[in-house]
Amino acid sequence: MLKWALIFLVVSLVAGALGFTGVASGAKTIAKVLFGLFLLAFILLILLAWGAGELIF
Repeated sequence: MLKWALIFLVVSLVAGALGFTGVASGAKTIAKVLFGLFLLAFILLILLAWGAGELIF
């Protein structure tokens, strides 16, 4: 998921540099949403691993 967020970020930067503002705006929005989902999943997995560690030890 992080890979796709980075891909859309690069697409957004290239489209913005070439003057395609509509495409750049859409790609930027997709990149932000994917990065937010990745961050949320990462935090959730860290909390679950921490909770499992508490149960084991």
